[in-house]
Amino acid sequence: MAEATTTTTPTFQFELVSPEKILVSEQAKMVVVPGEAGDFGVLAQHSPLLSSIRPGVVTLFTPDGGTRRIFVAGGFADVNPTLCSVLAEEAVNVDDLDRSKLEIDLKNLEEDLDGSKSDPLKVASLQAQIDVTRAKIQATA
Repeated sequence: MAEATTTTTPTFQFELVSPEKILVSEQAKMVVVPGEAGDFGVLAQHSPLLSSIRPGVVTLFTPDGGTRRIFVAGGFADVNPTLCSVLAEEAVNVDDLDRSKLEIDLKNLEEDLDGSKSDPLKVASLQAQIDVTRAKIQATA
């Protein structure tokens, strides 16, 4: 009779750092990152990779089978066979996002944009804020 074997998925260190603090530093089975050219998954022994990231959700799959979703507003991901580091411009747990407040913020930003068409720098700044706010709203869906 063949003996049953159990296989465990190898893990790696995942770190998510914002300008304010280290938000996550733990072992992961897999992480999905919103790369600038599209989402990409990271597993243990991943080839080295450096990527810019767009506003979106980082999904962390933990060794115990759980998941965590963290919104990031852009930044960089640095991956090697034993570590995935995300350096985020802004990061917040998706569960902490308030969709109704974000929708009000978006409306106010769009109104500000309508009144700022003559200032290209202000337009660019407001458009970036609008893009991040829309991505936060989408993360709450």
